[in-house]
Amino acid sequence: MKDLKYIHFFEDLLEQADNELVRQERESGGVAVGYSCYYLPEALLNCGKAFSVRLRAPNTGSLDISQYYMTSFICGYTRALFERAFEGGMNFLDFYASSDTCQQMVRVVENIRELELISNPRFSWGIIDAPLKLTPHGLRLYVEQIRGHILQPLAERCGVDVSDAAIRAAVEEHNEMCAIFEQIAALRREDNPRVTPREFHILSLVSYACPTARILPYLRETLDELLVRERDASDRWRARVIVVGSELDDYAFTEILENCRCYVAADRYCFGSIPGRQRIPLREDADALEQVCRWYLETNQCPRFMSQEKILQRRELVSELAKEYRADGVLYEQAKFCDFWGYERTLNTQVMREEYGLPTLGIDREYVVRGSGQLATRIQAFMESLEIKKLQGGGEDA
Repeated sequence: MKDLKYIHFFEDLLEQADNELVRQERESGGVAVGYSCYYLPEALLNCGKAFSVRLRAPNTGSLDISQYYMTSFICGYTRALFERAFEGGMNFLDFYASSDTCQQMVRVVENIRELELISNPRFSWGIIDAPLKLTPHGLRLYVEQIRGHILQPLAERCGVDVSDAAIRAAVEEHNEMCAIFEQIAALRREDNPRVTPREFHILSLVSYACPTARILPYLRETLDELLVRERDASDRWRARVIVVGSELDDYAFTEILENCRCYVAADRYCFGSIPGRQRIPLREDADALEQVCRWYLETNQCPRFMSQEKILQRRELVSELAKEYRADGVLYEQAKFCDFWGYERTLNTQVMREEYGLPTLGIDREYVVRGSGQLATRIQAFMESLEIKKLQGGGEDA
């Protein structure tokens, strides 16, 4: 298929966290709010003149400094963020919204604060104590934490409008972007899909890494382009899979899958499109902040939620996605040393295979996966097992 018009522009935007659109928004008076967890509601970080930047560390090389401060036995994503801050790559941030959901990430925030790594005179930060269960008490705690530790500091220190009207306006813009992704995601259900896994991953990443208002025109035009795009003459995909797991912002991982002719039909990993790119319903007769917080708690699929109902919900969602997107199998990926996903991947790789009848592969990976021959070999073997299963019309699980 012909390359998408803006695909190379999108790739350039992903080369650095402080990208062209981020700089444009800051120059026009915007307040850059960095965040690294779904517990921090993205829509609320885009109120008024604030705009969210999903924190990444593209082109990560040596992690020697972060290893010195935090050891090598924590996940590469947290170490890469710390390394990037130490290098001065986060000086564009005006506010860092964080959560205690991951203690490894808490160590990053503590080191950034104690070492004063972000050189920005108006920089400040806020951290929330997120609930472990979805209960009325947990929701109240969550709302209070978001209001007191994120929204109020943004209003007081950065002059951001966090009123009910501003929240509703931010959700409206967020929903406009999500509507675009819902239409693009629908194309993934097609036979011989007209959007490739790599393209979708890039589109998803730029929507998180760039100011919503500035990336929206490009996403709208890309959707229009995809809707009339001519497909390849033949379907080159050997199998369709659902990718489930931890934080994944290196689209080289998806390139490896694509090179093995494996089609990523849906993505249920941290900061993917499910959850994250579905419209948030708001009623006029209720507080907007509470409604948004409830939505993020209800849709949150983080394995930090240890209640039995959430554990079952996560498994059921994967099963439902496999049916909806006609997936042949499931791939659970986990960033090496990720505590929560380490347990989730190990257990659910077996559960999805034995209790749900879905061929499932579990892998752990480094933060940077480009050039990983071992990873490509394992995925290639998984593809072969799925092909054999389809040829046999059933049989033993992969």
